[in-house]
Amino acid sequence: MALLSLLFPPESVAYSVFIITLVGAAGLAFGNIKFFGINLGIAGVLFAGIVFGHFGVDVNRETLEFLREFGLILFVYAIGTQVGPGFFSSFRKEGIRLNLLAAAVVLGGAALSLLLARLAGLDIPTAVGMYSGAVTNTPALAAAQQTLNGMSPDFANSASVGYALAYPGAILGIILTMVFIKTVFRSQVTEDIKHVPETRSEADFANMSIKVENKNLDGFRIKDIPAINELGVVVSRIYHDGKMAVAHDDTGIKVGDVVLAVGRHENVKKFMIVVGSQSDMDLKKIPSRIVHSRVIVTRKEVIGKTLDEIKLESQYDVIATRATRADVEFIVPDSYILQFADNLVIVGEEASVAKASAMLGNSPKDLNHPQLIPAFIGIGLGVVLGSIPIAIPGLSTPIKLGLAGGPLIMAILLSYVQTIGPLNWYMPPAGNLMLRELGIVLFLACVGLKAGGKFMETLVSGNGGVMVLLSFVITVAPIIIVGVFAKLKYRLNYMSLCGVLAGSMTDPPALAFANGMAGSNLPAMSYATVYPLVMIMRVISAQVIVSLFMG
Repeated sequence: MALLSLLFPPESVAYSVFIITLVGAAGLAFGNIKFFGINLGIAGVLFAGIVFGHFGVDVNRETLEFLREFGLILFVYAIGTQVGPGFFSSFRKEGIRLNLLAAAVVLGGAALSLLLARLAGLDIPTAVGMYSGAVTNTPALAAAQQTLNGMSPDFANSASVGYALAYPGAILGIILTMVFIKTVFRSQVTEDIKHVPETRSEADFANMSIKVENKNLDGFRIKDIPAINELGVVVSRIYHDGKMAVAHDDTGIKVGDVVLAVGRHENVKKFMIVVGSQSDMDLKKIPSRIVHSRVIVTRKEVIGKTLDEIKLESQYDVIATRATRADVEFIVPDSYILQFADNLVIVGEEASVAKASAMLGNSPKDLNHPQLIPAFIGIGLGVVLGSIPIAIPGLSTPIKLGLAGGPLIMAILLSYVQTIGPLNWYMPPAGNLMLRELGIVLFLACVGLKAGGKFMETLVSGNGGVMVLLSFVITVAPIIIVGVFAKLKYRLNYMSLCGVLAGSMTDPPALAFANGMAGSNLPAMSYATVYPLVMIMRVISAQVIVSLFMG
């Protein structure tokens, strides 16, 4: 490092930035190395920082603290925009049960961390670090660090050490738990894997050509067909007197006509019973000028307006049958409000579809262009939200969401709403990933550099071995209990259960392990269902532990 001092002084910003980028590059490279098929991933940056810190590499304190906090803000804000669109929808139907199971893992892990730390005589900062590492959740560490740093830098360093000691064993513990449950429930798991539901490319939607046979419907307009709105079915085409046409709400039907109905499988079947019977004629295969196309909403002028307001049917003679938003596909009525990046399926004559596509935007390249003004506004509002004191009964002093919780909550709310006037909080996946990874690398590099000296001391001459063992217990005990309970009580499909367990730990390597056991998307679906709630609970629980037991 003496050579570097010839280029820039050790106390300079340039020196600090150079060291942090060096730590980041080395840590990412180390994290990609697989040991027995498992790699540390982004956590490798933390260990690289610890190594640099252990050998006395030091950087400017003010620069280090700024980059740590700024990296934290970028990371949690990106996490919020990622989980926000699907956060509230994750509580529907089966999602409620899956989220309750995942929440039990979170709460059980937090309680067990405090109990074991007290029995072993460990302090709260170390305990919350072990808790964060045992569940492989870096945002939880970030939230605890942000709160602890306001009390004492030494507290924050203790949390970092606890996290680093717990993390490697946690990855292995989650996978071993899946293997354990698979062994205990061997016969059930075999059946679960054998009867995994087939993955559908377009969710549960069906197209069915139905012949109108109900004489009571003769002369009815499509919108007046009984139960069509309740069933959520859309009629997109009609074949009448040897001619194919686009079906609109006011289009009349006659006995003998054939209509193409679109909707959920079970709802289309119910609609067929009302109208007539399935026709031997497949309207989608009959040559005609009518086509269907997927169109991406990217034009600012239509965002926030309904399909009726943009006159999709009356002016362009096309209809929208369904839309995909935040990876969820559904039937759309005329009152559907368009948002940026909505993926619409529209039906009409080829020329009309082309005009409607141009009106809606349909510019995929716009999806890759991040909206920076809303991002800066969202981050600023998140910092404000995190600084507001919140009084909680039983606590002597109000708590704050801080720089971890505030931007996270704000990002979830704004990305769920997505559009306010001309501002749009959609963030392209590539932009989100870049922001998220950059933020967490900055954060972990700074944390590792500060904790480097204390880590080796704790591991070699302190109670590091005890902490590693206790952390492994914190990892496996809650997920074994919840996993066994889910199989005994609910007979939950093993693949779904693996997704829940991996999601409750927010652990991608465990999800990859589950995906490799069967060609199904059930683990990924369950993981995505519980991930938003778990991420929020992990961040808040880490702060609550600090505030309750150190505030």
